[in-house]
Amino acid sequence: MNNKELSLGTALLPILVLVALLSYNVWVYGDDALSGSNQFILLIGGAFAAVIGFLKKISYNRMIQKVAENLQSVTGALLILLFVGALAGTWLISGIIPAMIYYGLQILHPSVFLPACIIICAIISLATGSSWTTSATVGIALIGIGTVLQIPAGMVAGAVISGAYFGDKLSPLSDTTNLAPAMAGGELFTHIRYMTYTTVPSIVITLLVFLILSLTQDTAGGADTETLMRAIKEKFTINLWLFLVPATVIALIVKKTPPLVALLVGTLLGGLFALLFQPSILMEVSGSDSLNPAAAYRGIMDAISVSTEITTSNVLLNDLFTSGGMEGMLGTIWLIICAMVFGGIMDAIGALSRISNALLQWAQTSFQLFASTVASCLAINLTASDQYLSIVIPGKMFAKAYDERGLAPENLSRTLEDSGTVTSVLIPWNTCGAYQSGVLGVGVGEYFMYAIFNWLSPFMTLLYAALRIKIAMKK
Repeated sequence: MNNKELSLGTALLPILVLVALLSYNVWVYGDDALSGSNQFILLIGGAFAAVIGFLKKISYNRMIQKVAENLQSVTGALLILLFVGALAGTWLISGIIPAMIYYGLQILHPSVFLPACIIICAIISLATGSSWTTSATVGIALIGIGTVLQIPAGMVAGAVISGAYFGDKLSPLSDTTNLAPAMAGGELFTHIRYMTYTTVPSIVITLLVFLILSLTQDTAGGADTETLMRAIKEKFTINLWLFLVPATVIALIVKKTPPLVALLVGTLLGGLFALLFQPSILMEVSGSDSLNPAAAYRGIMDAISVSTEITTSNVLLNDLFTSGGMEGMLGTIWLIICAMVFGGIMDAIGALSRISNALLQWAQTSFQLFASTVASCLAINLTASDQYLSIVIPGKMFAKAYDERGLAPENLSRTLEDSGTVTSVLIPWNTCGAYQSGVLGVGVGEYFMYAIFNWLSPFMTLLYAALRIKIAMKK
């Protein structure tokens, strides 16, 4: 279809309706909005966009085809979510997560806990190329440690996400890090090197802010770590052998093993280690008086598939040692599916490309071109609800404009990452926001202001553009 058939006002109308409905829905439901009502609102937004499509003679089959393409693009993400739920369950009953918390309480002092979270997550994400895997493994453990130290969960989640996305952006193993230069027509390692100019200052500022936050946290009279560690020891067999499982998962991903395979191996090893080290836990979960094959099978399968709760002598730990299994991820999966429906219909009726074109036409100077790219990435993250589309669509739209202005492609690829990749996690109905919120158990509204690296990055890239710092020209 010709994008001129849709006016800018008409293209923006479904977004305005969606934002208005979501705002009212969140006002009514509060934190429970993600339990189902937001999902239906996304479908209503998609239906509204479809009505516009019908009026513009866009066929029903075309819209369904675009929805199908969108859903196909997130198939891997949906399966990863299921496996993350399964992995969290077996890592709980095997004692892996309790062991991380147990040793973490001894190592991570409250005065440096938050900046330590950033550094740990950055290293793991850099090594694995995956912010999602980092959050699903060490991120969950750090949230647990922060909880027992009585540090706000939103603050810890912000530190985890900041570190994870910093490493993800700079890792040559990351899919988005490879996608951005591919869309811009650049080269991978030139892109990574060029990104350090904006990324390193952003993470340094983030570290300084979190160091100040750590020093101002009043943990006096908070969690009694000795009591907590004793309660963990009473319930679980804690030893360093348990860390073989997360180390194996990280090693597999470093060797470019597909994430689904790595997570499946981690889940199965978690079940095996539960058999080896936590027989009493398996009996408790299965409700059996003895550990026979049926009880062991039931205990592991229940941890993988449904909600599991481990009761200890400490009430705080009881809340912490709970896993939803694959069942606990279904709400997030439901949200992603509904978001893809809305994004697919918006794409089919030409609304997304129309909005991007309007931004492109506005850009008369180099700074305006950078600003238009940032705005386009943010708009697509808000509407299409997927970080990959926020790289692909603006990348395709703006590559020619950057080339015509004599700007090297790494300018575009860096801007795509600074404004597309990292901001996706700040939007509740985006796949990344829904994933991180579901995995870490912390609402986007709780961690938004603390995900400092993520919302600082687009401002940093605009600052560099305005001051013409490290703006490479074509050779």
